Amino acid sequence: MTWEPASDIFEIIKNILASGLFPHVDRQCIYAMRGYGSSSRAIARIWSLPKPWQIALRSRPSYVIEVIAEKFDHRSFEEKEKTLIHELMHIPKTFSGALVPHKNRGRAINSRNVDSIYAQYKLKNL
Repeated sequence: MTWEPASDIFEIIKNILASGLFPHVDRQCIYAMRGYGSSSRAIARIWSLPKPWQIALRSRPSYVIEVIAEKFDHRSFEEKEKTLIHELMHIPKTFSGALVPHKNRGRAINSRNVDSIYAQYKLKNL
């Protein structure tokens, strides 16, 4: 598995964050990477910097959104946006370095809820 920074993905993430739908997300602590050669079924995934690492490294909470090139790059732009929205939904309102699970009590991270946020995002960008 290899990785490289993905400025094109970060631009899409910045546009999503500019919509105001994720006001708790600190854009300066979000990074985008493109991974190659993964055997995972995932299209994308999010990596966090949990509290013990933040303390040890004297760092702020941070998140890396990784897209799996072989599964992500050929998708339509709409599907790419939805995938990135899905990953952003894993960031808790506290922006603590933790991750929200798919079966969250407050709002499950599933295709129905991703589609709902995507519709709001598109309305804000008309």
